[in-house]
Formats: sequence, structure tokens, C-alpha cells
Amino acid sequence: MSYGDQTPRFRGEGFRDDRETTTPVYRPPSYTEDYPAPPESTSTLGFSRRAVTPAELDDVFDDPQLGDPGMDRMGVHALWELVLLLAAAGLAAWLYQTHRAVLTGDGLRGVLLTAATLGFLTLSVGLSLRAGVVNLAAGPVAVAAAVFFATHSGHGFLKTAAITLPLAAGVGLVIGLVTVLLHVPAWASSLGGALGLIVWIQRQATPGQLGTTYQPTRHAFYWYGAFAALVLLGGFLGLVKPIRRGLGRYRPIGDPALRRGTGAAVIACLAMVASCALAGLAGILGLLANVGLPADGLAVTGLALGAALLGGTSAFGRRGGIFGSLFVATLFALVLTYANVANLRISDYALAAGAIAAGLVVTRLVESFGRPASARQYPEDEDEPWVAPARLEEAANSAGYTPPRQSGWTSQLPARTNDDTWAGAIDDRWGTRQ
Repeated sequence: MSYGDQTPRFRGEGFRDDRETTTPVYRPPSYTEDYPAPPESTSTLGFSRRAVTPAELDDVFDDPQLGDPGMDRMGVHALWELVLLLAAAGLAAWLYQTHRAVLTGDGLRGVLLTAATLGFLTLSVGLSLRAGVVNLAAGPVAVAAAVFFATHSGHGFLKTAAITLPLAAGVGLVIGLVTVLLHVPAWASSLGGALGLIVWIQRQATPGQLGTTYQPTRHAFYWYGAFAALVLLGGFLGLVKPIRRGLGRYRPIGDPALRRGTGAAVIACLAMVASCALAGLAGILGLLANVGLPADGLAVTGLALGAALLGGTSAFGRRGGIFGSLFVATLFALVLTYANVANLRISDYALAAGAIAAGLVVTRLVESFGRPASARQYPEDEDEPWVAPARLEEAANSAGYTPPRQSGWTSQLPARTNDDTWAGAIDDRWGTRQ
């Protein structure tokens, strides 16, 4: 067989037939017919990013576009709420053994009213946190509502309350409009509103005797029950994904200076209004029940913020528990009651600072162990998991792709034989090899 007879043999095997020259040229094989098309993805620097499927978007926890796929892990909330329940029950049992009068009769009603007052404040700040517009004016709003109610209480309880609560909600509306129209952080706008309210409070004369005869002590169980009902309603509604997404639409998911849309702005503004209305209700109830809230609104805000964080509401507003606000408000009421009967001089600012510090630790626990399981499988910087080459080959074979014939090295060139080489059978024919 001559050299020219070898040309047809190499056609289709990686060489091309050149009529003008006899030098074979290597051409890499192509497998365009059998190789499956890659799935839809986006790439960055050559590394592909798997696109999120509609089924995964249905389980998104936070934001439909950039959220974590999967359901929130509620185990950490359940464990922490169990700790709060045991702490409140233990302190109540100890108080009952040492100071039985504070947990029986009128003493018990006073504890329930204190818990309801702190509970409404906790709900006020917790709602604003979940909506992404933290309300730092909750404390001054409560104090201002108490001052206004005491000044105009001669008109009767219902009439004065019907004026005070809309005014408190109006303060929230002003803060909310400033926040969403300018699209500025809520902590800054609410802090400015809080300072303005403190100036107004300082200019008011100290009210004398209340003009209303209503005593909430006889309805203490109803007030506490109303607070508990709001906690349960908010907790269970927070488990519904569409409601949770809609309430938190104002939270930034990228550049915080970018507007989140008209719908998100409306929801954030309404959340601020509801937050200030709850704070005003807490101020009125605390005044009538003689709870003894701090006269400084900033200390009240600190207590409410610390209680909301300790209850399991994340400082980022993304996650919250179910019974946490109920248990932590009851625990705070028992602590304040014990401090009163034991004549302990605990600074309101020290109590607020300790509550916030502990609440930030709870936030880290909630964010670390409360994320969906699908978001914790791989490191944050990796887009897709590493797959072994054997798995890739198995997947390729199952899709109809047949790998090329290999020998020795991993090259895709045909295996060497005596008939196919320059120094093979041809050289033996001419006697060039011994």
C-alpha cells in the first residue's frame, strides 16, 4: 500500500484530504449531533449560574426575585420561645413564693396591664421592623399620647381616646410620607420625628388629676387578651408567604437608595401609621393603669426595641416568631414588678441597653439558623456545587452522548496501530526496520 492509498482511510477520522499537498492536517472532532444542549443559565467569567425555576420561586422566603429558595426554618424560633416561656414561668413561680400579693387579686391585674402596655409597644416596633421601616418614634409617640390624653381627659374616655389615637396615627403618617417620598432610611426620619415630639412634650404643663373615671384594672384580662390575640394574629399571618413578602416589600434587596415601587411605599407608610397608633394606645393604657413608663420617650423606645428583638423579630426585619412578643412582654412585666417590690433602682436606660444587646444576639441566632435549608447547602460565594467527573460522564451518557475512543493519554486522537503510523507496516514493507 502506497502513501497515497492511505488518504481515504483517514477521512472522517480527524484528517482532511488536501488535493494540492499530501501533508495530513489534524482536525479536532465535533459531536454537534449527539451532544445535549446546555441548560438555560447565565455565566460570569466562564462560571455558569443556575437559573431559579418557577417551582423554587413559589417557596422563596424573602423577595420573589432575589430571595432564598425554600421555607423558613422555624425551629430556632420555637426553641427560643420555649426559653422565654420557661423564664417567664420560672420568675412568676418565684414571685408567687416570695411576694404572693403581686400575683394575686389587684396585683395580678396590675401585672397583666403592664404586660399589655409593653406588649402594644413591642408590637408597634416589631411591625415597623417587619415592614422595613423601623419606628424609633414609638416611645415619644406613647408619651405624647399620654400627655395629650391627660390634658383633655375631661371630655371622657372614649371621646378623648377617639381624638388621641388619630393624632398618633397622623404623626406616623407624616413620618411615613417623609420616608417614602424622599426614600430615606426610616430610622433617620423617625428619629427626627421623635426629637420633635420630645420638644413638644417638654413644653406641655404637667397634667393634674385625670378627668375620666375609667379604670382599666377591672378589664385587665381583656386588655391582656386583646394584646395576645394581636400577637397570635400577626405571628400566624407572618407564616403566609404572600403576606410576608407584601409587608416587607420596602426592604432593600440591592442598592438601598433605589426606590422599591409605589406598592412598597404605600405598605411602608401604612405600617408606620399602624405602628404609631399602637404606640399611642400603649401610652393611653399605661397612663390609666399607672404603669409608670419612663417620662423620656427615648428610654421607652429602647425598651420596646429590645423587647421586639428579644421576642425573635430580626433586626433586619426578615424573620419573626409567633409567641415571642407575648412571652417577652410578660417577662418584662414580671421583671419590672419585681424591681418595684424589691426596691431595686434599675436605670431605664440600663434595662433598655441590656435588652437591645441580648436582642441583637437573638437576631444573629435567628439569621444563622432560620434561613431556608436550600440556602445553606453550599458556601455563599459558590454558584453551583462541584460535581465529580464520573457523574458528568454518567449524565452525558444518559443524554445520548458517547465519549470518544481514548487510549493511554486522555487525547481524543485515534489509537496508534502499526497500519496507521509512519514507522509501521509501511517501513517494514521497504525493509527500513529490522
